[in-house]
Amino acid sequence: MNNKSNSSKEKLRTGFNSDTVVGHVFAAPFIFGFVCFSLIPICMSLYYSFTDYSLGNKQAVFVGLKNFATLFKDEVFAKSIMITLKYVLMSVPMKLAFALLVAFVLTRKSKMVTLYRSLYYVPSLVGGSVAVALVWKQLFARKGLFNTLFTSIGLGRVNWFGDEKLAIYPLMLMAVWQFGSSMIIFAAGLKEIPTTYYEAAEIDGANGFQRFFKITMPCLSPIILYNLVMQTISAFMTFTQAFVITAGGPNNGTMLYALNVYNQAFKYNKMGYACAMSWVMLVVMSLITLAIFKSSKFWVFSESES
Repeated sequence: MNNKSNSSKEKLRTGFNSDTVVGHVFAAPFIFGFVCFSLIPICMSLYYSFTDYSLGNKQAVFVGLKNFATLFKDEVFAKSIMITLKYVLMSVPMKLAFALLVAFVLTRKSKMVTLYRSLYYVPSLVGGSVAVALVWKQLFARKGLFNTLFTSIGLGRVNWFGDEKLAIYPLMLMAVWQFGSSMIIFAAGLKEIPTTYYEAAEIDGANGFQRFFKITMPCLSPIILYNLVMQTISAFMTFTQAFVITAGGPNNGTMLYALNVYNQAFKYNKMGYACAMSWVMLVVMSLITLAIFKSSKFWVFSESES
């Protein structure tokens, strides 16, 4: 008996009991994938951002901060920053507002609510694909569906992708159309709000708008924070729509930041410069995410704090 006890203590001391071995085995694929496909590429990207490196070259020439200094003299870089910020600031709020509206409707009692939720989630599953981007391009083409509708009601055709100021808006609408994932999360959050809150407010004479802004929005604010952060990060990384539909044109009017990084790396073969751009965007995204979290204490409701 003492031998078994000593053996168990020895296993616990050394950390090699059967439970930890099983845990290590199951964690190994994730750890391997993270190290090989995330950690090592991140470290290599940081190194290459300080070098003059091109694909196919065997050696990278260390240039220090030259790539970062060149960024702020690059007009395309500055324009891509402004266009991306405009895209994020306009598409993310519209997407979240539309997702919340649909979630609010789909949480009403209905026999077909499960089917409706599935149908509304489909755009998020296929929305980032090349095929859907090509379809979207045809919808806004000179002879596409939207221009056909405009001409049928007496309005002129709109040259969506030929006008530098208008070309970004079809991309925003496509982002808003991919509201399914946010809608599902909002719907789950709405289901968690106690019905007693609404019953008490109704007894006190609160109307629908008052119940929405005084009960629904505060109780849903942690979910809004989560969706806001995730969708903001996702919007900054938007690539497929701009690459397939407009290729950054016209006159770089839809040159989103991720597309600009891709062009520098694979079109102009400036891998070191593209790595520097990636790290600048990481800093910008981190600062914006930090600002969102810092501001959350003013608008996110927490029952524990109340």
